[in-house]
Amino acid sequence: MVERTGYLKELLVWKDEKLIKVVTGLRRCGKSTLLMQYQRMLLASDVSPEQIITINFDDPQFERYRGYHSLHQYVLDRLVPDRMNYIILDEVQLVPDFQRAVDSLYLRENVDLYLAGSNACLLSGELATLLSGRYVEIHMLPLSFKEYCTLRGPKEKESLFADYLSYGALPYLAAMDDLRDQADPYLEGSYNTVLVKGVEVRQQRKDPDPNRRQVSDLNLLGSIARILARSIGRSVSIKSIADSISSSGRRISPNTVRDYLDALIEPYLFYPVKRYDVLAKQLLKTNQKLYIADLGLRRYLIPRHDNCDLGASIENMVYLELRRRYPDVTIGSISRTEVDFVARKGDLLHYYQVAESLIDPSAFEREFAPLRAMQDNYPKTILTVDLYTAGNYDGIEVVPVLDWLLQ
Repeated sequence: MVERTGYLKELLVWKDEKLIKVVTGLRRCGKSTLLMQYQRMLLASDVSPEQIITINFDDPQFERYRGYHSLHQYVLDRLVPDRMNYIILDEVQLVPDFQRAVDSLYLRENVDLYLAGSNACLLSGELATLLSGRYVEIHMLPLSFKEYCTLRGPKEKESLFADYLSYGALPYLAAMDDLRDQADPYLEGSYNTVLVKGVEVRQQRKDPDPNRRQVSDLNLLGSIARILARSIGRSVSIKSIADSISSSGRRISPNTVRDYLDALIEPYLFYPVKRYDVLAKQLLKTNQKLYIADLGLRRYLIPRHDNCDLGASIENMVYLELRRRYPDVTIGSISRTEVDFVARKGDLLHYYQVAESLIDPSAFEREFAPLRAMQDNYPKTILTVDLYTAGNYDGIEVVPVLDWLLQ
């Protein structure tokens, strides 16, 4: 088990503050393990076991509390008077109307409340309205490459990098001894769990939008997921997805595509990334890209011969790492050119371009051109697999991606 140090530090920063801590992320990315590690830290700091009330709603023993009345009463019966109580509710989105219990518990004295969930609906609708300004979100991703290397042990970093690209970074899988034989069955189970549980949450949700359709066709949902997995690094639209489905002989409306696309984004299987107009300093509404939460799941979704696009995999990996390091990541757009990523922290920007290799002169010029078009003094970096072009070129840094990941 690798300690998720960064996320634990975030939890500790907000400990005992009158804010609900909400841990979100893809199923099997390590949220439950993180909360277990956090509980151990609490116990090591003189918090007694009686002060920690934890429920994982994926555990069948807690199915009887999947109603907000019973959940509320269960917690009330276990509160320790005159001492801080740490309440941890894992996969709480499985409880219909859970926000009612959460709101009531939040209002009580000596309650430090932690929620974890694998669906974006956790922070939408009524809960977002009830708790506006009263929660902080800690979004969790699968293992970083640095964490992956710690877990996999003393091996050549180039070999670990190849495994990381191919099999992904879900923590349980990364701890397996034989990835070649064990990875694919685990990835299949993980993918199916994400889809089925995501649809389950969507169907039980009380949606105020009467035009939103229920997602019932898992085959169609899988087809759209495969289209997106093949399209990593390329612009996608509702129309392009509908056209691709229609070309296989099945007619589908744009509204249906939109609902099914939401059903893949809500459980954090895919992340939509908007474009940022660098000159106008505003977000654009068209031609977003989507990146998958884990490259191992991409391996499962598309045939091996389609999964040989090393550049797309590296771009996806860089996006996820930037999400770990920066609160805001977009695609940069300027005139007719594009920068892969604009990473923002406060008022500071950092431009990133991703290239498989810069050895070919035409590739070198193609990757440098967008960064040269940025007429400001913010840092500009090209991340590449090749080791032969590293250096500084008129203020543009070329850095081997392997070294950057380990920084």
